[in-house]
Amino acid sequence: MQEISTKPYLLRALYEWCTDNGYTPHIAVRVDNQTRVPRQFVRDNEIVLNISFEATSQLQMGNEWIEFNARFSGKSHKIEVPIANILAIYARENGQGMAFPVESAGGEAQDSGADATDEADTPAAPRALESVPAEPAADSDGETVSKPQPDDDGSKGGGRARLKIVK
Repeated sequence: MQEISTKPYLLRALYEWCTDNGYTPHIAVRVDNQTRVPRQFVRDNEIVLNISFEATSQLQMGNEWIEFNARFSGKSHKIEVPIANILAIYARENGQGMAFPVESAGGEAQDSGADATDEADTPAAPRALESVPAEPAADSDGETVSKPQPDDDGSKGGGRARLKIVK
């Protein structure tokens, strides 16, 4: 029997830590064929999602998938994210959380639900995060909304979170 990864347990623990301390948990996700998210909010094959109780409905954090319903620009979407595609989980308010190693890619971001496998031979240890400056915005209902942020040079573009690794 194959040993279950520690990653889903760490994700659930950090989610609980965020909510117990009144923080807003966010996950950074690598988007590929297995990931089901609204594509118009994906930048450079990545998306940041607010997974707080207020922003989600029917959140399920299993050992293989994180699934929930969320509103983007007022429209409800079913979100399905493979655990292997989660790059980090952190608190929006202070950036504390954990980054995970990038595992082998499961394909380009196109249609969700395509059959692709995503396994790593020897995963590296996760690392703690100190801060994550780029934040997704939330609409008045506290729902998840991801907007592109200006890059360091002031141009509109990637809007990718910059993760600072703490050893």
